[in-house]
Parts: sequence; C-alpha cells; structure tokens
Amino acid sequence: MAAVGTWAFSLAAVERVRRLMAAGSGATHCVQEAMAELENDKETGCFVVGRGGFPNKAGVVQCDAAIMEGLPGRFGAVAALPGVGIPLTVARMVMDKNTHNMLVGEGAAAFAKEQGFSIEDNSDMMSEAGLDAYEEFLENRKSTSKNHDTLGLIVLDHLGNITVGVSTSGAPFKDPGRVGDSPLPGCGLYADNRAGAAAGATGDGDKIMCFCPSFHVVQLMKQGLSPADACQSVIQDICHRVGKKDIFEIGLIALNMKGEIGAASTVSFPYTFWGYGMEAAEQRQSNPHTHID
Repeated sequence: MAAVGTWAFSLAAVERVRRLMAAGSGATHCVQEAMAELENDKETGCFVVGRGGFPNKAGVVQCDAAIMEGLPGRFGAVAALPGVGIPLTVARMVMDKNTHNMLVGEGAAAFAKEQGFSIEDNSDMMSEAGLDAYEEFLENRKSTSKNHDTLGLIVLDHLGNITVGVSTSGAPFKDPGRVGDSPLPGCGLYADNRAGAAAGATGDGDKIMCFCPSFHVVQLMKQGLSPADACQSVIQDICHRVGKKDIFEIGLIALNMKGEIGAASTVSFPYTFWGYGMEAAEQRQSNPHTHID
C-alpha cells in the first residue's frame, strides 16, 4: 500500500488515505474522499484548488477534476464546472454512471445536479483572498498571481489497484471555459495497473498538455524505469525539446505497482513538492526535485 500527493498541503490527504486504508477502503474511494476534504476547504483555495480557488476573468470559480483507475477504460472528468466544491466526486460519478468520459461547463453542472449535487451560488465558492485578488486583477487588468499549484493524489491499495486523481480551479483569471492539462488523460494524469500511475503537479497547463507527460512517465515505468528516473527522464526530454530559454514550470509525481515513488520538476529545490504516506514514506528521498540547468 502506498500514497503520494503533490505539494506540502496534500499531506492532510495522504494522512486521510492512511486512515481510510486501515479501515479497508480501496484506492478509488480513498482518492475521492481524501481529496474532497481539501477541495471543499476555502483555506486550500489559495493553492488553486476547489472552493476558494481563484475565479476566471468573469469572476466565476470554474473547476477541473479527473480520476483514473489502472483498469482499462476507467476514467472520468469534469471541466469548467461551476458551483461545486468537490469536483473530483462529480468526476467519479462521470466515470461510474455516464456513458461519456468528460463533461464540461453547463453540461457538467447539469449532470452534477442530476446526481444530487447542489449547484451553489458563485459567492459561496469565493474566498476573501480570492475576491481581493480578483479585484486587484480588475484594477490592473493583468494577473499578478504566481500560483500554479494543483492537487494530485495517487493511491495503491492492498489489492493491487491503483488510482490517480487531480483537481484544480485552473489558472487564476483564465478565460471562461478554459481547460488546462489537469483533467486530460495522459496530460494531467494517467494510470495503468501494469506499471503504475503519474500526475502533473503544477505548471503551465497550456504548455504541459502538448507533451502528454503523465502518459510518458507511465510508459517509461512499463519499460522498467523507476518512478524517479521516469519523472526525471520526461522532464529532461521536455527541457531538451523546448530549450533552456523557453522552459516552463512543470512538476510530476509517480507511483509504481511496487509502491515506489518518484518526482521531478523544473521548480528549484527546496520548493516543497509532495507529501508521503503508507510504506512509501520509508523510501523518502532527500531531494525529490530535479532542476534542469
């Protein structure tokens, strides 16, 4: 059993996974429940996640979320979803109860309502910090926010099932309807029970989606690379392709079916990057980041 999450704020989710697994929960349930607690907390909205996240240019909080199991064809996602503080749970419903894999905007909201979710007023989705940042954006007509965080969580359970989930409110003050890499399979997340799973931790989603990095990491693990080496190899490949001058912010985490973990990023260490849990905590590395010079 193992779990890994992005950024220091995911530690609460990893600890929640530990308790859920001790009670016998499987990987998918653990991902959904552990992430919901952070998604629905306005205090974590400053990390560009769920309720309290930054609004778009129109002042509306629109969230993207996706979940993927290692079993073939098990994926669900929502994008540009307004009024729901736990978008990953809606993505889980898409995976389990809809013939489609992804729903966006008004369609995602209609489906959520059909499944019993309340579509809340946008004012309930906003935090004071988010509102202040939006007012500053309106005054300056440009974003001064440096936040690119995203909540990602990978869980391997005692039955050998692996599930990955991601959730974000997206780039601060984005165009309405904009969708980044996070909810796209192969870009923001990917899972294959023959190898493991990977998730994009942060960065410029509009550029990240062009490289399908999560799929690439899992393919390299399938070829025998460790999670750490696979993540580092993908980051190096992207750096070599775009060049040092044009490199953008991107971070990756991975977990294989042996419970081994890895991460790499273009963000300079010691920027706190991930949280640990389960037996994977015993494999903690002193520097899980990779900075490419």
